[in-house]
Amino acid sequence: MLVRLRCVAALAVAAVIGTASPAYAGGAGCDADIDGSGVVDFPDLLTLLASWGPCPGCPADLDGNGDVDFVDLLSLLAAWDTVCADDFVAMDVVGELLDEYPHFQMVKAFNEVTPILIAIDPHAHPSIVGAAANAYVVASKTAAEWDGDPSLTDVRGAPQVVGFGGPDIQDATVALSGSLSGNGGTEFGIAYDLVVDMDMNGELGPGDFIDGYDADGFRVVRKFTAGGPLTVTTVTYSGGSFLAQRTYYPTDIASMGQLPLVIMSHGNGHQYTWYDYLGEYLASYGFIFMSHQNNTVPGIETASTTTLTNTDYLLGNLGTIAGGVLAGHVQTDRIAWLGHSRGGEGVARAYDRLFDGTYTPSNFTIDDIKLVSSIAPTDFLGTNSANPHGVEYHLLYGSADGDVSGAASCRICQSFSLLERATGFRASTYVQGADHNDFNCCGFNDFTGPASTQIGRPEAQSVAKTAYLALLRHRWDGVDAAMDYITRQYEDIRPTGVQPDTIVDHEYKDSASSIVIDDFQSQTSTSVSSSGGAVAGDVSNRIENRLDDANSSFSWTTADPMNGMTRGRSSDSTRGTVFDWNSDRFLQFSILPAIADWSDRTTLSFRACQGTRHPNTTAVQEDLTFTVTLVDGSGTSSSINIGAYGGGLEEPYQRVGDGSGVGWGNEFEVIRIRLADFLVNGSGLDLSDIEAVRFEFGPSFGSSVGRIGMDDIEVTN
Repeated sequence: MLVRLRCVAALAVAAVIGTASPAYAGGAGCDADIDGSGVVDFPDLLTLLASWGPCPGCPADLDGNGDVDFVDLLSLLAAWDTVCADDFVAMDVVGELLDEYPHFQMVKAFNEVTPILIAIDPHAHPSIVGAAANAYVVASKTAAEWDGDPSLTDVRGAPQVVGFGGPDIQDATVALSGSLSGNGGTEFGIAYDLVVDMDMNGELGPGDFIDGYDADGFRVVRKFTAGGPLTVTTVTYSGGSFLAQRTYYPTDIASMGQLPLVIMSHGNGHQYTWYDYLGEYLASYGFIFMSHQNNTVPGIETASTTTLTNTDYLLGNLGTIAGGVLAGHVQTDRIAWLGHSRGGEGVARAYDRLFDGTYTPSNFTIDDIKLVSSIAPTDFLGTNSANPHGVEYHLLYGSADGDVSGAASCRICQSFSLLERATGFRASTYVQGADHNDFNCCGFNDFTGPASTQIGRPEAQSVAKTAYLALLRHRWDGVDAAMDYITRQYEDIRPTGVQPDTIVDHEYKDSASSIVIDDFQSQTSTSVSSSGGAVAGDVSNRIENRLDDANSSFSWTTADPMNGMTRGRSSDSTRGTVFDWNSDRFLQFSILPAIADWSDRTTLSFRACQGTRHPNTTAVQEDLTFTVTLVDGSGTSSSINIGAYGGGLEEPYQRVGDGSGVGWGNEFEVIRIRLADFLVNGSGLDLSDIEAVRFEFGPSFGSSVGRIGMDDIEVTN
């Protein structure tokens, strides 16, 4: 009897699924979702058949008459393929297609006219396959606004009917139609939410998908190499010796609230009037920018003093400067210090003096300084004095700098030592083909590098302006999309207006919520990570040491394995690892059980660089790639090649000097991989029980040969 019943049921199901497409319901028909999977499907049917007959209280007794019978079977078939959800699903949906696994990258920022795609992984959400839905692009709303008003209004005028294929995410990818504006005025582009309305009822509800419920879904950004919409007024004045200042502010500031303050300290031989390009730009987006005369000739100590005294003077005289128009409009607890060359070291020293308590300002405190950024800074004072400590810190540097050159033979010219000393959030923007004075208007041309790589002052300043705006909007205003411009590969996204062949490398480290796997600081053994896990592998010539070129030359020699690492001097503590390969090799970091649960984290992050002038580097002379594999406690693994996201580790800038060979200092850049990418297409990886991170190198996994440095392997948000 049961066999005949199953045959009849199978025929009935075949008839149903031959004509049905998924239906979406928050309640009706969902009693038939017996196993609670969210879909009425075969497992529910099998449970019902296994319960056939008298079965009081059984979940399969859909009508509650005490028997599982044909009435229950017909009810289940009537609800077949119904998606049962108590609520909508908030998740990343918007991004771009990739050429290889994970096949799709969820992102937050798009330049205007860039194609925008949406994708939902059928392995995680099988009910979408074959379903029709409406895709809405909606003006971004907060969670409270969505809860209060779930109605959907598409900014394009009407929703887009979409359908999703299968079985994999690359088959369930849809391009959004129409064009979206990125002209948000002084805002960083325009924020949108994306809703896939599965039941097509025009409201966000059960079974729907939303990218952006509790934060912006994504932003479209206009050409922000151009200035903002605000007219700018500039005033030049002096309060006395080394208190000459030029301040830029929105002309209509009287009608505005309080605006953040950016202060610029110039370098030796420079003038405070040489930064109009940056002052006018930031003021046009709603900042107040002040550039001041800097006492750099005696040295860094006097430069730091003029940063401190000029900040005090401006804040203490807001009632009289420019006729008092700034009074009440300066956000005095949100100040950024920027400095160039000796001024770049000077702003770090100024913060160090506040930190040490050796200088007491009158009109501000150390807590009011929210960001310090150095442009090609010197390092005269060294570890204990040229030190940004825990303040948020940024470094801007050009590879063709002929003044603060970054050479192994010039200790005071190694700008990145300041970045390594920063213990809080830190980021860097490294611009190939830019020289020292490209970041002001009028300094002499000190370009040092291959002539074909010179990008020129306007291009270098476009990179600088957009890097600062993205950095400030991300760190001060919490704009997630701005982070894309300072973390994603420049090959993948660059501000519109920056030339397509301009090369920029990013570093980005925010350890506030990180699980550190290995930062190479607390364990000197190559077989134990700083988190205490075992480290194993068969890469060649691996050592761990201070990131410090041990001689005064960039010439490759086995006696100096840290060649090209101009990141610290003997009194600095920054460390990392270096190694190479000529065939398939690996390096694996075991994860201790105490830190194996990554389910509440979003990103695997590390930084790496190619080793300058090493034979493996010069043999290839191109972006270098390799594969990152996660392994869970059951042995399931998932692998991603870093080249999938549009680039790799940039080859060193092809500059000569400081020894034999070609190639300048090692260029670290951050690699950030979404943990969710390792789950795509049903990988089966368990992020709550990660056992190992394995880096795999060689022809089977990326570049055939290579020499790299690596540091700061961590899981973060």
